[in-house]
Amino acid sequence: MQNKAAIIVLAIALGLVSIYQLSFTGATYKVKKDASTYAKGNLVKETQYLDSISTLPKEKWSFLGNTFKECQRKELNLGLDLKGGMNVILEVSVEDILKALSNFSPDKTFNAALARTRELQKQSQSDYLTLFGKAFQEIDPNAKLAAIFGTVELKEKINFNSTNADVLKVLDTEVSGAITNAFNILRTRIDRFGVVQPNITQLATKGRILIELPGVNNAKRVRELLQGTANLEFWETYENSEIIGYLSAANNLLKEIQTNTQTSAVNASPTAAKPNTAGAAADTTKKDQSLLDLIAKDTTKAQGASSRQQFALQNPLFGLLNPRVNEQGQPLPSCMIGLASFRDTSKINSLLKMNQIKALFPRDLKMMWSQNPYKYDPSKTLFELHAIKITTRDGRPPLDGDVITSARTSSGVTGSEVKVDMSMNSEGSKTWARMTRENIGRCLTVVLDGYVRSYPRVQNEITGGSTEITGDFTIEEADDLANILKSGKLPAPAHIISDTIVGPTLGKEAISSGVDSFIIAFALVLAFMIFYYSKSAGTIADIALFINLFLMFGVLASLNAVLSLPGIAGIVLTMGMDVDANILIFERTREELRNGKGIKLALADGYKRAYPAIIDSKATTLLTGIVLYVFGSGPIRSFATTLVIGIMTSIFASIFITRLIYEFLLKRNVQLHFSIKMTADVFKHTKIDFIGMRKYFYIISGVIIMSGIVSLFVRGLNPGIDFSGGRSFVVRFDKPVVTEDIASKLTVAFGDLPQVVTYGKQEQVKITTKYRINETGVDDAVDAKLYEGLKSFIPADVTKEGFLNKYKVSSETVGPVVAADIKINAFYAVGIALILIFLYIFMRYRYWQYGFGAVASLAHDVLLVLGVYSLLWGHMPFSMEIDQSFIAAILTVIGFSVSDTVIVFDRVREFLPLYRKRPFSEVLNMALNSTLSRTINTTFAVILTIVAMFIFGGEVIRGFMFALLVGIGTGVYSSVFVATALMYDTHKKDVIGEQKVKA
Repeated sequence: MQNKAAIIVLAIALGLVSIYQLSFTGATYKVKKDASTYAKGNLVKETQYLDSISTLPKEKWSFLGNTFKECQRKELNLGLDLKGGMNVILEVSVEDILKALSNFSPDKTFNAALARTRELQKQSQSDYLTLFGKAFQEIDPNAKLAAIFGTVELKEKINFNSTNADVLKVLDTEVSGAITNAFNILRTRIDRFGVVQPNITQLATKGRILIELPGVNNAKRVRELLQGTANLEFWETYENSEIIGYLSAANNLLKEIQTNTQTSAVNASPTAAKPNTAGAAADTTKKDQSLLDLIAKDTTKAQGASSRQQFALQNPLFGLLNPRVNEQGQPLPSCMIGLASFRDTSKINSLLKMNQIKALFPRDLKMMWSQNPYKYDPSKTLFELHAIKITTRDGRPPLDGDVITSARTSSGVTGSEVKVDMSMNSEGSKTWARMTRENIGRCLTVVLDGYVRSYPRVQNEITGGSTEITGDFTIEEADDLANILKSGKLPAPAHIISDTIVGPTLGKEAISSGVDSFIIAFALVLAFMIFYYSKSAGTIADIALFINLFLMFGVLASLNAVLSLPGIAGIVLTMGMDVDANILIFERTREELRNGKGIKLALADGYKRAYPAIIDSKATTLLTGIVLYVFGSGPIRSFATTLVIGIMTSIFASIFITRLIYEFLLKRNVQLHFSIKMTADVFKHTKIDFIGMRKYFYIISGVIIMSGIVSLFVRGLNPGIDFSGGRSFVVRFDKPVVTEDIASKLTVAFGDLPQVVTYGKQEQVKITTKYRINETGVDDAVDAKLYEGLKSFIPADVTKEGFLNKYKVSSETVGPVVAADIKINAFYAVGIALILIFLYIFMRYRYWQYGFGAVASLAHDVLLVLGVYSLLWGHMPFSMEIDQSFIAAILTVIGFSVSDTVIVFDRVREFLPLYRKRPFSEVLNMALNSTLSRTINTTFAVILTIVAMFIFGGEVIRGFMFALLVGIGTGVYSSVFVATALMYDTHKKDVIGEQKVKA
């Protein structure tokens, strides 16, 4: 074996990297297990425990130099279907941006073009601006965009002589900037949820943003926060020295309130201990402590946890909020009046909102938290509290983001100082001049969505609107501030066009079913390999399978890829396909042993002859996996990710690792066997005339396909909301229900008949409807109608909120535009996969007949699966919708089927030079018979894993696994009886054979 040392080094390196990456998952799992043990089922206590660990600095808790929060970011990332949460696709309203850029022009052509663009968008995947240009040209070819967009704000970029193409380029730049700003704003808003491993990504379609929020269950809050327009404001402030006395008074009053409450409670208890009463009474006699005394007992100087708790009990406000003072107790100059841990901010808000406390502070004082953690806090858990001064009668900010015309990052004279340059329009410049003139030496705050982002100190009056903001900025911080300032220039609201919500209960059940099915499938494959190929060879294959799985999880963790339930299905499927390489090697080795070769030579030749077939079969499956990744999204992309990674790691494990093990054993003269007595001669002497019987199989396939086509015309398919658009809800009741009764009640509520089917258990149903699907912002109204329609099936005392939290376990909404895109992507995915496979086979085998046979058999497989789904939907006890999962199954079937086919073609290519005098049909039969053992064994191993997932994997993926089960069966059939036969019938008499001999 060549390059053995390099392979050993690579194997060790991959193993160490995988151990390192997966160790973070182990560390966080231990902490979560400890939290669960501590909480004893109390979710609030469990959350508080984890929060307390996440705020600890590295000195108190660390793993490999990482805090708990950092470990969470590096752990294996579970998908929403495994731990619950919300998946949202938002679309930034490019139409609103164009209206704002035109200063809301009333031009008839312009507004007609916007309306026409909305119609075109339903039928095309092109971005909005491209469609707008096309619509504008259609409505009035002579109209000029420059007349509409030649505004004061764009006068430097657009003039009257600008062509429509020039204007569209400028608009593209402006729209892209607005979308980027919207993306950045959404990213900062997501941080407020406190979600571990959130994901926000700009999709290929311009203006669309995918957001995944694991563990979030307050869908209403998410929708409101994500869909709001950016609110940029400028406020005047109070100085810390002006407010700190009020804070001290508030702390003392809160302490008095707390002491009186405790004293009342003690006096009301007849069995209270006397020492405690005396202690409480003694506290009430103490005089108010000065701020300096309080700072001397600051929690940062406390000796141990008991001191911290005692200080917090004696100082209700300052135990949570650290005032900004120096060592002498003097207030620091700033509008920042305190620092607090992120977990204490809500408590502080509650204290400051108490009527008694509010009465202590100035009426024009407004307090706001910072968006980002305190810059100089190493733990990044402390947030700033700022004192905002209200100077207007209506309580609104004196200046908002509409006045900003530009903002950019620049550097100072020396090039080392990073600053932000900002410009305003004439109206904003006047207000800004007054604000800066009246606040020289004081801070002005930049507030976005109610959170302080910057608070520069005014040096002098600023006229003309051009402002230079300096501070101890990094380049990244300056860029963020510039983007925030620009965000106020254009209204770019984002609308939810698709969302999926998975409740935590369903997530836990998915994890349980996924793990169960994985273990069962894994055990079945291990047992089959040992049974069929003997204890020695089978064990080595099982070791390779273990290593493959370990490397797969290591790579997934290192890439921070999302592992969903379809991802687990991808791992299980890869596990079944992984043994294919070992089966190929074992079968070729057995053939060499039958030819009288020694074990060492037979094994070497077995590997050598199996290499081309392994590479070709894996390459074709890899192509379909890549196509699936490119055109899929969400869970389907997770499936594709695990499939692609699994193919790569399986090649390494099954070819190189097993070879190292064999060489190690052979050097020690260990006896190796590749079969047991029962399986040694299975498929050894098969001589089936596949080519001679091909016409019978053509008839069988034709009858089945025609039946399916007739059913497609008569019954059609059952498109899921992925393809048709709509809303779906999974609702779990306390007892079994009748789907017809639920459909009848919901028809009254929705005004249209929904589709209601049993989903797994008899007390669980899946409801699909198109009710108000073309409207945005109506999710709460739809939930109310759902509750209204199902009230008679749940206890009378259950409120709407209780119903949504307990009974509605998941929901999904797909808008018509997204559904159209998914449908188009599905056709693209299948079509491109077939074209790529044809081209690959054509290049590998040099004759189009090979490619035609393979692709025709794949089309045959697709039609058969579609026919089966058309015939059986509505008759099976699980979902048989045509959705993204179904397309993923089709592409997987294509990859597996073509893998079988190329194995046969590879043997044909090998036999042609060896048997040049034999008829071509005989050579094809020999190739089919010689690979029959590999075909059946690989298929059996894959079907074992699919059946395990189908039975134990849960309702969510049962329809997906059924499509795979049908597809794998038809794929094997077509590989053996159709592909090679079509290749034979399309070649000119012995052309392939004769030219192969000459090659």
